[in-house]
Amino acid sequence: MTGEKVRVVVGDDHPLFRDGVVRALTSSGSIDVVAEADDGVAALALIREHGPQVALLDYRMPGLDGAQVAAAVRRDLLPTRVLLISAHDESAIVYSALQEGAAGFISKESSRSELVDAVLSCAKGRDVVAPNLAAGLVGEIQRRNDSDTPTLSTREREVLVHIANGQTIPAMAKQMFLAPSTVKTHVQRLYEKLGVGDRGAAVAEAMRRGLLE
Repeated sequence: MTGEKVRVVVGDDHPLFRDGVVRALTSSGSIDVVAEADDGVAALALIREHGPQVALLDYRMPGLDGAQVAAAVRRDLLPTRVLLISAHDESAIVYSALQEGAAGFISKESSRSELVDAVLSCAKGRDVVAPNLAAGLVGEIQRRNDSDTPTLSTREREVLVHIANGQTIPAMAKQMFLAPSTVKTHVQRLYEKLGVGDRGAAVAEAMRRGLLE
């Protein structure tokens, strides 16, 4: 790819801002803006048509927002990497967008050089998060991890292991020296904490959350 410009589709529903972004990218000499869109539906159509390396899209657009476009690109296995840009810096928004399939998230307050660097980095396969958003994103991930891991009692953990080993409630009751009704209560509480309704789902969810080795 030596000497080849990075091909980019730009999507933003504010013409003045979009024009400024296009000028910033093209003036770098390393980027070729192959198409522009003013809504998410048009942006997705242009991505399909041109197959750019990067789509630089506003997070909030009519039709489809940037995260929805990113999700469609990932779902359809398109080669384009979607880089979102927004005036919104809420960590939950950034986290959700990255989960949907965006390759990066930068601020509309980014400088021209930061904008160009973000697009070029994204084209190289790197995930990009603006420095002013990174700290909030780390905190959001930590909060979600904390809330995603339920606190199980000693008995509930013991029941979980027995369930994973395929034991019935009577067998568990005998090994744990408890009444079957008590074991059943522990099982029900375990299901509630894991958000499941049966044994198989409980084991699968516990493994996903790292509660079973």
